[in-house]
Amino acid sequence: MTQLLDGKALAATLRSEIAGQAAAFAAAHGRPPGLAVVLVGDDPASQVYVGSKVKQTAEVGMRSVEHRLPASTGQAELLALVDALNADDAIDGILVQLPLPPQIDAGLVLNRIDPAKDVDGFHPVNAGRLAVGEPGLVPCTPLGSVALAKLARADLSGLHAVVIGRSNIVGKPVAQLLLQENCTVTIAHSRTRNLPALCRQADLIVAAIGRPGFVTADFVKPGTIVIDVGINRVPGEGGKGRLVGDVDFEAVAPLASAITPVPGGVGPMTIAFLLSNTLRAARLRLGGL
Repeated sequence: MTQLLDGKALAATLRSEIAGQAAAFAAAHGRPPGLAVVLVGDDPASQVYVGSKVKQTAEVGMRSVEHRLPASTGQAELLALVDALNADDAIDGILVQLPLPPQIDAGLVLNRIDPAKDVDGFHPVNAGRLAVGEPGLVPCTPLGSVALAKLARADLSGLHAVVIGRSNIVGKPVAQLLLQENCTVTIAHSRTRNLPALCRQADLIVAAIGRPGFVTADFVKPGTIVIDVGINRVPGEGGKGRLVGDVDFEAVAPLASAITPVPGGVGPMTIAFLLSNTLRAARLRLGGL
């Protein structure tokens, strides 16, 4: 029987734990952990994501501050807002929702965020800390991916993990986390030769390539754990769009020992770990509970 790795259920458990810890933090410090979310423009998907993040932040007893800026916002204006949030002692985490409008250099903006408040874990300081195994803030989607893999198998030590995708947001950090779990890690990408044959050697596959249904049954040996990070909107019945992952779920699930669904797998875990990172950032900044 294939185990369905339920990200909704695990995320709910994590949120419950975070709520208790956030209440303890507020009691100790006289205020709850604070998260500022910045949205520039009116991208529909980004609006949905931001709305969900703001709602769940409040539900676990944290302070949520939302900044919605017009698509015409200039880079100097956005950097000034980031500087103000960096200086605000009541804000422990800062998240600038991507993508940003073309007139704004996203790298410059993300690098302007105080690494101690970088709850997305994208700042080069936090990326460097992850690479050398030092404590820091780690990207949320990789944290959620590894947590789901450990739901399938608590000890990942010795497994051969193949990560499909080498982005700074998912591929590279999830590979670093799996190395810390004592996996043997291979990073594959668009120029990898004989990719299906390589993936058939894997005990664990993390698909984060952004191509719907890319991982087929030909990629998977029986018993593999499959973590599908992809979220792709494709045409559905009646002209309505539907969400699918980077994995051909129907073809791969019968072979896998465990697999994440899309939606309902990695996605809910990403927001749960955003809340966890906000609490962690608050603790690191103020110490104690």
